[in-house]
Amino acid sequence: MPQRLRKLIGAIAMVGFLTVYCLTAMVVGATHFATAGSLAQLLYYVVAGLAWVLPAMLIIWWMQRPDPDRAP
Repeated sequence: MPQRLRKLIGAIAMVGFLTVYCLTAMVVGATHFATAGSLAQLLYYVVAGLAWVLPAMLIIWWMQRPDPDRAP
């Protein structure tokens, strides 16, 4: 698969993933942590705010792989 096509697919996947992830994290935070203490809310939102980075890094890594015919 050419890198240009991978970048297009990866960009669409990233937007979709981040949209679903943000909405899910928001709903979980609002339903399960609404009555929790401030520390529990802080910990949840810190973890939820950083947890998307690893999957996003994997998508970006896949997008940036060189084409097989253009190996250095």
